Amino acid sequence: QRLVLQRLLSLGPRALPPQGQRTLPGPPAPRSRTFGTSAGCRSTFNVQDGSDFQDRVVNNPKPVVVDFHAQWCGPCKILGPRLEKMVAKQEGKVLMAKVDIDDHTDLAIEYEVSAVPTVLAMKNGDVVDKFVGIKDEDQLEAFLKKLIGA
Repeated sequence: QRLVLQRLLSLGPRALPPQGQRTLPGPPAPRSRTFGTSAGCRSTFNVQDGSDFQDRVVNNPKPVVVDFHAQWCGPCKILGPRLEKMVAKQEGKVLMAKVDIDDHTDLAIEYEVSAVPTVLAMKNGDVVDKFVGIKDEDQLEAFLKKLIGA
């Protein structure tokens, strides 16, 4: 899946001609590899490895919500997008790191994750709050406000 995604991203955006207009054969137009991101995308990221976790979570001056999840976990598929939406609403006051426990077993063990979804609230490298399982939007909002200090 990652290989397919990499190939798709390497193709870049494709412009379609205006409706009713035909294109003539010729040299291909130069393609750009840039793409836009919304504020929601910038506040959420996937952890790549242990050093990435150290840099982007533990050493981050901003509070970070860490979502330990798995591809096969049904509740994770419900909680993940709900949590991402709530973090995006905070407009950069808090970040969200996503950790797949199957890819990063060492991190799951280090942070004593025994069930998924497990969500940690981290501030200055320390775990300050935690919950296991699914929560509704009101509970998530309260969890984030407590972390931010709002």
